[in-house]
Amino acid sequence: MVNDPISTFSGLPAQQQDPVIISGGMGIWISCWVMSRIVSLLGGMGIVSGTALDIVYARILQQGDPGGHVRRAFAELSRRVPALELPLRQLLKNYFIENGKPASAPFKATPTGKLTRVPGAAGPASLWEPNPEFQLLTLAANFAEVWLAKEGHAGKVGINYLRKVERPLPWGLYGAMLAGVDYVAMGAGSPAEIPGIIDKLSRHEAASLALRVYGTDSNSGEFAVCIRPDTLGAGAAAPALPKPKFLAIVSSFALAEALASNPVSRPYGFIIEGSVAGGHNAPPGRKAFNKQGDAVVIYTEADAIDVKAIAGLGLPFWMAGAYGSPERLAEALALGASGIQFGTAAALSGQSGLAPELRNQALEMISRNALEIKTDGRTSPSGFPFKVAQIPGTLSDEKVYSARRRVCDIGFLQSAYLTPQGDLRFRCPAENEEEYVRKGGKVPHTKGRVCLCNGLLATAGFPQTWASGYKEPPIVTLGDDLTAVRRLMETLPPGHKTYSIGKAFQYIASALDAQKKTGPGNNP
Repeated sequence: MVNDPISTFSGLPAQQQDPVIISGGMGIWISCWVMSRIVSLLGGMGIVSGTALDIVYARILQQGDPGGHVRRAFAELSRRVPALELPLRQLLKNYFIENGKPASAPFKATPTGKLTRVPGAAGPASLWEPNPEFQLLTLAANFAEVWLAKEGHAGKVGINYLRKVERPLPWGLYGAMLAGVDYVAMGAGSPAEIPGIIDKLSRHEAASLALRVYGTDSNSGEFAVCIRPDTLGAGAAAPALPKPKFLAIVSSFALAEALASNPVSRPYGFIIEGSVAGGHNAPPGRKAFNKQGDAVVIYTEADAIDVKAIAGLGLPFWMAGAYGSPERLAEALALGASGIQFGTAAALSGQSGLAPELRNQALEMISRNALEIKTDGRTSPSGFPFKVAQIPGTLSDEKVYSARRRVCDIGFLQSAYLTPQGDLRFRCPAENEEEYVRKGGKVPHTKGRVCLCNGLLATAGFPQTWASGYKEPPIVTLGDDLTAVRRLMETLPPGHKTYSIGKAFQYIASALDAQKKTGPGNNP
């Protein structure tokens, strides 16, 4: 049973006003705690990425845990939830390598999200859960990422999740809440269930998240992943956790209105993300095809977001997608927004988790206007359009893509399906084509798909190396608008290759200084 340590959360200061400038929760560990902590220290809100943190932290431990940050964070989790002390010790024993593994050695695999039925579960849904090590590693990594970002200051820290990445989500969210996360942001699907799950987890109650399962008649919650805090060391008698403010990432008034109109799904506010933002984008309203008959992603005026209508819902909102400049911040505030979220300029800053050699390559290409950003409707196994920076040596290069052996060993973007025997299994259109078809998938769905799990881990500096010596290649995603990055690069002293996240933040925040000088209600 959890005792006193969690009660420290009840002594947290009351929520202050919402931050004006927030950094995006990008990629796999691009929005790492180091960068996000600096944004929060500067008076904004750093949002860390909650995607694949279990694998990231397992690989950091195998690299020797430089600085000891992971072990320090795990020790704090043990202090707050004493029942986890022994399991966390075992976790460190499984993955930590003193002084790190040899560079040519493969990373040890972490448990996949394979699900088994929850024993004795009752109710209308078929409840499932991953194995205990997957649960613990996900919870601990999310706790650590948030706790490290919050350490030593009273600023706000948020975490970002993808609704599409279903299986680890409840355990990641619970770990973040144990660390006192202030905000939770979520996109890539409708997050209607999340406010209710946050409410239950704040009381350490069991909570379930619906799984979309192909081969069933509906997605009405017939199948769900279920988190049971009592099996993780926290029961209903533990002191309640503060509930983070939930921000739904939306690209349409229709979704925003649907979420806001229902008390069960109503978020604290919205991040309004346009189609020029990096990473995954909402699909356009109409499909277009090229001469070869392939679907292409083309956004038109019909896909424009009705910001005034969303503002009329009366909830706080932040503008995202090409809003990372003082001019666009002023524009957002004039629209009634609480502020903006900036991503691309943060991703290319010196404190992001982007591998330094990739950052330097991208910045050099940007400096000579040679970097193209392509919105690809086939790249992501999720089915959402995905922004891909066309950088030689990455998976945007056809030769690099073709040379990669299609393997699905991580599986965060897999889809659930039912076998003829009624078993729950998973498949991914980026896996080996024959394997995908054997699982009931269709060959056309595999065309052009990229393993984002392995690619984005490589982008963050954690590429898997196979026994053959082959190293997984990276894939880089950035937003369409690189104006702010070019402006920041122009300010660099001779010989400097990149700018700091602090400089990027201050550049955007100059709009607020200008407002102070011109007086309330005026725009610079």
